[in-house]
Amino acid sequence: MINLDNISFDHCIKCTVCTVYCPVARVTHLYPGPKFSGPDTERLRIKNPDLLDDSLKYCSNCKRCEIVCPSDVNIADIIRLASANNPKRKLSLRDLILSSTDLIGQVATRTAVIVNWTMKLSPLRRLMQLILGLSHERAFPQYASSSFSKWAVGLIQTQETYPEKVVYFHGCYVNYNDPDLGKSVVQVLNRLNIGVVTTAEKCCGIPLISNNRLEEAKKHARHNIDVLKKAVGDSDMKIVLTSSSCCLALDHEYENLLEMDTTSIQGQIELITKFLYEAFEQEETPSLKPLNLTVAYHAPCHLERMGGVVYTVELLKKIPGLNLRFLHSECCGISGTYGFKEENYAISQAIGQNLFDQINDLKPDLVVTDCETCKWQIEFNTAYQVVHPITLLAKAMGCQNILKTGEKKTGS
Repeated sequence: MINLDNISFDHCIKCTVCTVYCPVARVTHLYPGPKFSGPDTERLRIKNPDLLDDSLKYCSNCKRCEIVCPSDVNIADIIRLASANNPKRKLSLRDLILSSTDLIGQVATRTAVIVNWTMKLSPLRRLMQLILGLSHERAFPQYASSSFSKWAVGLIQTQETYPEKVVYFHGCYVNYNDPDLGKSVVQVLNRLNIGVVTTAEKCCGIPLISNNRLEEAKKHARHNIDVLKKAVGDSDMKIVLTSSSCCLALDHEYENLLEMDTTSIQGQIELITKFLYEAFEQEETPSLKPLNLTVAYHAPCHLERMGGVVYTVELLKKIPGLNLRFLHSECCGISGTYGFKEENYAISQAIGQNLFDQINDLKPDLVVTDCETCKWQIEFNTAYQVVHPITLLAKAMGCQNILKTGEKKTGS
């Protein structure tokens, strides 16, 4: 029986533009492309749910198919739901670990020195590939020795004194891997006389969605909606994010894929670059010091899906002396946890190769992107440091921030 509330696949006009732009289908014959795996086969799956095949697992959920679809079909959502609902699917230990970002982050930050050192050991990585199916060639992200949320506890009283406030959904990356980015966010907003509120948030759920743990993702979504609703109350306070993927989760996946009620926070979720761009447009742009750097900007797939790239670009253009160079829009290939898996590693690398070549040909002082996993992928494959746009803005505003150019930040 067809569910008449779920027939968006029938809007597909079979133009195949999604397959042309699919970065996975472009580099491997193992994946037939979004049109076939999504709307085409959904017409059959709706009658017989057993019509599933292993090719679904090669979808990286980059959303590029949805960016180019002229009929606004949520193709990636169709594929993700089909994969998650596969009755033959079993949750592996690897996928459980990769999607348990809060648990792993809490343990890793408490033992950061040991974790960071051991994860560089080739024998250990080969053992992890043998037992878990994690590619031994992939470098793993480094963990901070203390979390951002722990640091933010000491700011509660001072942040309450600001006349205007925002809620900052910092995400797992800032919390466990890069608290300095979160500190830069607080410094920048405070310079604009805006206070920062944090909540007892959980992982946004993107790693859970990518690893087909949709029920767990719904629990995280429900928790985050509740704590964010409590934080904003009846006000129109904005909820700002530094991660483009976290922003996609809260602003799109919760309502469309997970079918959660997000009316209590609807219209209040914004990537921080859009929030700051609009703030600068309404008020006088603060005094910014020149940054005489050539920087290459990489637009993350998820940010393109939300149409938010223009705000980051326009914000960066406001920094004096910045020679901003735009990289041709390409998926970097890592797609969150996708590129860490043994069977996806070669695909991930092949997808990103053209992007890496662009960067190496350009020879910038820095690469800039709004996505943490894009940062990991580019640093892993080039000799250039990758920073968030807020890191550059904080430097231009004179906040305590150090930029080291030309330094490779992750081991291979």
